[in-house]
Amino acid sequence: MARLPVYLRALNSLLESEIRSCSSEELATAAGVNSAKLRKDLSHLGSYGTRGVGYDVEYLRYQISREIGLTQDWPVVIVGIGNLGHALANYSGFTSRGFRTVALLDADATRHGELVAGLKIRGFHELSAIVHEHGVAIGVIATPAAAAQSVCDEMVAAGIRSVLNFAPMVLSVPEGVDVRMVDLSSELQILAYHEQRKAPLHPEAAPTGTAGVA
Repeated sequence: MARLPVYLRALNSLLESEIRSCSSEELATAAGVNSAKLRKDLSHLGSYGTRGVGYDVEYLRYQISREIGLTQDWPVVIVGIGNLGHALANYSGFTSRGFRTVALLDADATRHGELVAGLKIRGFHELSAIVHEHGVAIGVIATPAAAAQSVCDEMVAAGIRSVLNFAPMVLSVPEGVDVRMVDLSSELQILAYHEQRKAPLHPEAAPTGTAGVA
């Protein structure tokens, strides 16, 4: 499941380049994965390739979109319109991929009424009414960590069953609620780990207090 959006992005890129058919090797290269793994993944969806011809790019894109659930409209609400929330609200990739932001909520009353990406920032107390009015399926949390759990609890109470969390903390949710966490600092730390393994640190670049440690 985690690789299907990667394949979908690669297929979109191929279509933008006006490539209408491709082999599994070409698609695997575009997606940055092993071709055998790609063929195995796609075999779980059905038989969409033709031996000697490859995949019809547009048809395969539709089938993956259908499998993920992107052939329908998904209303989304974003809570926390600071720098990150503001950027998410303006991200055009949501709309082009089937996610429609229906409301921007923030606890700061001084922000209410402010226009961001064509939507007025509204009070967090309006969450339940908005969820029921628009049938919101997915909630995005872009608040400080201290507020994330209470925001998540309110989302669940309002009927939201899928949460995308950008706050740097693990959320506790009841069974039946799915949470995906995006921790940007953790990703940077992983890159730092790989970076330091590429070559020994120069003595002058050694972290303070580590001199002489084996």
